[in-house]
Amino acid sequence: MTQLIELKGVAKRYDGTGAPALGPLTLSVARGEALAVTGPSGSGKSTLLNLVAGLDRPTDGTVTVAGRRIDRLSEHALARFRREHIGMAFQFFNLLDDLTVADNIQLPARLTGTGRREAASRADELMEMLGIRRHARVHPSRLSGGERQRVGVARALVNRPELLLADEPTGALDTASGHDVRELLRDLHRGGQTIVLVTHDLSLAETVASRAIHLVDGRLARDTRAGAVR
Repeated sequence: MTQLIELKGVAKRYDGTGAPALGPLTLSVARGEALAVTGPSGSGKSTLLNLVAGLDRPTDGTVTVAGRRIDRLSEHALARFRREHIGMAFQFFNLLDDLTVADNIQLPARLTGTGRREAASRADELMEMLGIRRHARVHPSRLSGGERQRVGVARALVNRPELLLADEPTGALDTASGHDVRELLRDLHRGGQTIVLVTHDLSLAETVASRAIHLVDGRLARDTRAGAVR
């Protein structure tokens, strides 16, 4: 399998004289893989996700995603790269409550220059696939947590990204909604979507991931193939 993500000798320091928040770390993620990133608070999980997303830059080492050295792209080029290649789903959804569900989903596509009709068609396709079509004209504040997370995932997928990053996607959900989101992510992975998810939810990692890494104090402590349901 070809590698979608390659980190080589990556370290990130927020304090120039202190220990790195992450690394040094060398890590590859293949296309089609679902990687769960686990570890205690402060272990470097979010730092890793931010480096892969291009939201942060490494102090040392290189970060390559989809064949591009994103650590040396300009901020403008990074923003464009994220819109075209990376979808992100967040713990607290980050939806715009003054827009309808359909408009929230279409927004990233419109920002990349996709025409209104094409963006609406893609949003309809995703809403149907994720079981939220009936909420198209509803504002997110009227939805349950699980429904809002489905909207967030649809928005993350609207530009057909090669990589889906999920930051604690079940962290703000009740048990039933968390189960629904686990099943959704598992189905996406079964369909070939590459996923990197940061989670404290071991059942999420076990259900979705084909591989799991465990970070401790910014270092890779364990890298295992998970017994995921495929």
